[in-house]
Amino acid sequence: MPKRTLRDVIAHQQILSAPPSTTVRDAALRMAESKVGAILIVDGERLAGIFTERDLLNRVVARRLDPDTTTLAQVMTPDPRTIDPDKTLAHALVMMDEGCYRHVPVVENGKPLGMVSARDALGQELVEFEHELERRDRLTQIMI
Repeated sequence: MPKRTLRDVIAHQQILSAPPSTTVRDAALRMAESKVGAILIVDGERLAGIFTERDLLNRVVARRLDPDTTTLAQVMTPDPRTIDPDKTLAHALVMMDEGCYRHVPVVENGKPLGMVSARDALGQELVEFEHELERRDRLTQIMI
């Protein structure tokens, strides 16, 4: 399983964040420019929520909301699950798998430090993670 700590994974990351009053269009443009699938919503230094590509699709486009007038506060996922920077990437991947999401904010003492995504596990770590999932599935089948 991936042994890197999240602190190491996000060490050189630029945090992409926006206040809750930001319009969906502005957030989507910033996400596209940064080539990321999610943006952290911050209120001062506190994490207020997360807005992802899935939120854009399901909460804005599918509901025919206007991205120029809809704010992130209206469509973000408030108070998302977070993870401590000293946890491993493997721990974050398990959280993502169990929660059916692809991004986890990395937070220390209430302050967002960055974000990890499933993409961070590409390469050998992804192969190891897939093996771990298979092992967990086998154990689950045995226990049923």
